[in-house]
Amino acid sequence: MIWSTRNSAYTFTAPEFPILEKQNWLIHLYYIQKDYEACKAVIKEQLQETHGLCEYAIYVQALIFRLEGNIQESLRLFQMCAFLSPQCADNLKQVARSLFLLGKHKAAIEVYNEAAKLNQKDWEICHNLGVCYIYLKQFDKAQDQLHNALHLNRHDLTYIMLGKIFLLKGDLDKAIEIYKKAVEFSPENTELLTTLGLLYLQLGIYQKAFEHLGNTLTYDPTNYKAILAAGSMMQTHGDLDVALTKYKVVACAVIESPPLWNNIGMCFFGKKKYVAAISCLKRANYLAPLDWKILYNLGLVHLTMQQYASAFHFLSAAINFQPKMGELYMLLAVALTNLEDSENAKRAYEEAVRLDKCNPLVNLNYAVLLYNQGEKRDALAQYQEMEKKVNLLKYSSSLEFDPEMVEVAQKLGAALQVGEALVWTKPVKDPKSKHQTASTSKAAGFQQPLGSNQALGQAMSSAATCRKLSSGAGGTSQLTKPPSLPLEPEPTVEAQPTEASAQTREK
Repeated sequence: MIWSTRNSAYTFTAPEFPILEKQNWLIHLYYIQKDYEACKAVIKEQLQETHGLCEYAIYVQALIFRLEGNIQESLRLFQMCAFLSPQCADNLKQVARSLFLLGKHKAAIEVYNEAAKLNQKDWEICHNLGVCYIYLKQFDKAQDQLHNALHLNRHDLTYIMLGKIFLLKGDLDKAIEIYKKAVEFSPENTELLTTLGLLYLQLGIYQKAFEHLGNTLTYDPTNYKAILAAGSMMQTHGDLDVALTKYKVVACAVIESPPLWNNIGMCFFGKKKYVAAISCLKRANYLAPLDWKILYNLGLVHLTMQQYASAFHFLSAAINFQPKMGELYMLLAVALTNLEDSENAKRAYEEAVRLDKCNPLVNLNYAVLLYNQGEKRDALAQYQEMEKKVNLLKYSSSLEFDPEMVEVAQKLGAALQVGEALVWTKPVKDPKSKHQTASTSKAAGFQQPLGSNQALGQAMSSAATCRKLSSGAGGTSQLTKPPSLPLEPEPTVEAQPTEASAQTREK
């Protein structure tokens, strides 16, 4: 500020702005208006005038490079900013974020820890540290950091990441607790409501699932995830036409959704429109070639249509992605049996028996094959193993057994001279319930026999195919169980750290 006198009168002369900062306002204005070309032009001029020492210009240039996908160059510029202002936590946070985007999670953690020393009450630092630990699968450390972030400042995104940790651990109950707290904090967040509804759907708690999904649609009538989940619930309970109506709405929003075409295909399968089912499932397979559930369904439909070579192809592919699911080996054995490859069918059944300790259908089908091959002693051993599993299921849960399974088991028992009554004491379901889906029981942790509801994100029930037993030398016919209906895959949330905008970073 300069004061001068002339003829005994004081005059005031405005000072010059420091040259390093004089165009920061213009850079900021162009950036928030998303006029990046003009912004880069001003930045270039500013850096030429200041010989590359204007920190804010470099900072915004780095943000623009990141938006354009040039992460490596943005990292270099943010490191320059950190060198110019080593005590600024914002610069270190941006360096760490660039490292995160490059997949260098350990290096990002080190930089975030340095930033935390400069600002210990920044919830973003704790949140982003938690996200980095999630990618390193260090879930305990991630939990601690996310809890610290919630203690400093509650945010929806932090609740979502904390819930994701429990989902990755397989602890659905704790995940639900976290999402319930999140919904209490932010009751109009449709992502939280949808995720909570899907978790209840996975556990088979349909009333609460319907309630939360309904709330989602109240706030966002076009939320395709909620509509797809509602359609899958209707599909589970056999309302195939209503489910297809829902899926038409979803198709208008996300026509290239693999779960959508998978579910549409299984609706057509339930309506016995097999060609349409295969067409939809192959479209789903084109969109998600690594999804084993779609391959499973394709194998199932081809088995039903007695196209055993095609069924073998898709089931083999599914096994490559899900090698520890015994039910897949059982269906593969069914296809091999019909392709007259008994030796490989036996190997597949043996693997299915080894992997699946709960499903009596595996032992029943294996026993039928052994009986038809004349190996009655081994067939009896499998039959007795099936009885043990049935007894366990009968006393551990309130399951009802599929009538076709009961009928085949009774005929096999009579043929093996062990009686026809067996252990089937529960009433048989109405045959109309045949097209309902099979589920996994949360308490028992296994795939239940046909005729019960399927939980979210699990594979469909076995379509057990076995030979009908005959007392004479007559021909054999195929008995194919209906599949369960697929649902929306397990809810997951993409882990992304938060990012500060240039608007909060003015110099």
